[in-house]
Parts: sequence; C-alpha cells; structure tokens
Amino acid sequence: MTGDHQDELAAQKAFFEANGFLVLPGFFSDTAIDTVQETIDRVKAERPFDVVIDNLENGDRTVLGLMSPEDLLRDRIKINDLYLRQPVIRDMALAANIVPILRALLGHTPALCNSLYLEKGSSQDPHVDSLYMTPHTPGSLIAIWVALEDSRPDAGELEYFPGSHLIAPMIFSGGTEHVVEAEMPQWRAYIDGEIAKRNLKKVRFSAKKGDLFIWHANLLHGGGEINDPALTRKSCVFHYYSEEDARQSGCPLGEQSGALWIDRAPQPLPAEIAQRLPFSEQGYLARYPDVAAAIKNGDFTSGNHHYELFGKNEGRLPC
Repeated sequence: MTGDHQDELAAQKAFFEANGFLVLPGFFSDTAIDTVQETIDRVKAERPFDVVIDNLENGDRTVLGLMSPEDLLRDRIKINDLYLRQPVIRDMALAANIVPILRALLGHTPALCNSLYLEKGSSQDPHVDSLYMTPHTPGSLIAIWVALEDSRPDAGELEYFPGSHLIAPMIFSGGTEHVVEAEMPQWRAYIDGEIAKRNLKKVRFSAKKGDLFIWHANLLHGGGEINDPALTRKSCVFHYYSEEDARQSGCPLGEQSGALWIDRAPQPLPAEIAQRLPFSEQGYLARYPDVAAAIKNGDFTSGNHHYELFGKNEGRLPC
C-alpha cells in the first residue's frame, strides 16, 4: 500500500469517526451495478422458494416463490441474503477495493453477515442497526448502502443524522443495547432528546448510480417519505461483523479479497409460511448440515423426520 493510499485511508477514518458515515461517489462502475441488477432481476423472475423476503407493506416474512409477479411490482419488499447463493452479490459486497476501507473503518477484518435488496424506498423510521444486529463486541458492526440507480426525492431517499453515532446507546431491560420492542417508546424519546440537545440535523442522501454510503452501526438513519409510489429506489445494503464476532456465530466462514463471509442458513420463516413450501430431502440436508450430522448419528431417520418434529417450528426452509 502506497503512502498516498495510507494517508487517504487515515483521512477517511478520521472523517468516519467524527461523523459516523462516509460517502464515496461513483465507487462502483455502471458495468458492476448492471451485472448485480441483472442477477437480482433473474432471481425475481424465477421466484425460488428458498429466497426469504420481508414485505414492508404489511410486515410479513415470506419467500419469493409465494409472491406473484403482480405482488412484486406493487409491494415494497426487502430480499434477504442473496449473497448466500449468488456469487455476484458477494463480489460487490467484498470487492477488492472496498475491503481495505472497511477494515480501516471497522478496525477489524470485516465478515459479511447479510445482504438486503430493496426495489423501493423503505420509509423506515430513523433507527440504528445495533438495535437489531447487536454485535457481541461493541463497535464490531458496520454497513454499506449501494445505489443501483439515481435516487429521486419523491421515491424516499436515504436519510441520516451526522454525528448521531456518538450518542451513548440506551441499555434495555435485557441488560444490553439489543432492542426490547416494548421499550421502543422510551428509546425513541431518549434519541429525540439527544438529537435536540446536540442540535443534530437530518440530511438526505441524493445518490447517483454507483455511489457508496458507509455508516457506523450507531448512526441514526432511515428512509424518507415516498411521495410517488410508482418510483423505484433500487439499492443493496450489506452488513459486516468483525472477524472475532463472526467466528462466535459457529457458522462456516468463506474467504474473499482478504475478508470473510458467513455461510449460514437463510432467515427463519414463520411456521405457517414454511408449511406451505414443498419439501426436498436433498435440499434440506444440503442447507442444514447439523441435521445431516444428526441423521448420521442415528438421531433421525431422515431430513423429513427432523423437519416434521422440529424444523417447521424452528422456521427452517424445507427446500
């Protein structure tokens, strides 16, 4: 690494530590963006049963295979964890030119732990990621947002509060900063008070295709109001734990570009959704090596045996 590059990283780290975010305009080329978008569009057209989504219209979790093409056009959805099955998505998240920056800002080797694709704005209230993806080690989580197209104000742009990452996290009744939903009104009141006391101002990110936005796990951010539901705001979001925290997950870790990615099962499904999906013995055992090991140990006669007894109620995908 050249001295100029080291100086640039040092300047980026200083800005990030002071403000809680970093913007890198035009970081990804049109070709890289288009390749990712084409992959996502293909997956959406195929509507597989093993891709978990969150429907932001009603708060339900389901799979692409249970959504009609009309649903996908109409609803605001969040497609989870395409990085697990699509190398192109991992290539973006762990691009060779982003890993050194993430390592410098995080202070650790980054380990990709999830990916999200949003076709439209989230309209999500301001929040901090550490509420929901609380790292074992404080400060061991970082995230990036990639604009897959130019953003438009009426589509609900990304919004954030510079400097809000310096607000001390509220400790919930569980003894950590991990959210207790019943206590969110107290959290909101606390954050609103701190925002006013520090005179922090909300900023909209009017992104261009290929822009990269990196944020601290405690940066307050959300989605702006959508004034025109017909408009898209296509984007990818990636979260990364530190290597130390990733290893505590117990999941296998893949290596790429000097970083890691957590090879885990998809997000769990509600039992009533999982029961609507076709069962695949081969797919189930490939997805859940712990079940394959239990069968080999004689604890179950088959994957279907495990699924009927435990898997469906654990939210495991049957295929």
